Amino acid sequence: MKKPKKAVASALVKICVRALDEKKAGDLRVFDVSEQSSITDYLVIATATSEPHLRALRVELEKAVDASGARTVGVDAARESGWVVVDLFDVMVHLFLGSHRSHYGLERLWKDAVDLPLAELLAADPKPKTGTKRLVKSKAVVRRKRA
Repeated sequence: MKKPKKAVASALVKICVRALDEKKAGDLRVFDVSEQSSITDYLVIATATSEPHLRALRVELEKAVDASGARTVGVDAARESGWVVVDLFDVMVHLFLGSHRSHYGLERLWKDAVDLPLAELLAADPKPKTGTKRLVKSKAVVRRKRA
């Protein structure tokens, strides 16, 4: 059974946020823009401290996305621009140097979008329930006792 599009995009957002957080991205924000945009569902915005940090964030993000099996549509990372855009179709990631981020003000542009709580996106996913295995074991134990 195929997962709904929104669930797949939401899982990809978590992968992106966790990868960027591990590389110490600053002021990480995620917006659900599905009601405002016809081209993407989520915007992820983060700040880098320097050009090398910006490149490290991009590389880590690309590794995490590749490992998940998701497809990167495109990357715009002009050298020394201070702004990197990674297009994952349903998720757009914008990585900035601090001065560039405040200059372009994407948060102001998307002020009507839902700002998702970062803590929930970084929280570990619950472990899958193993209830069926326990049921099978308990039935086997019951059968042995009866015999």
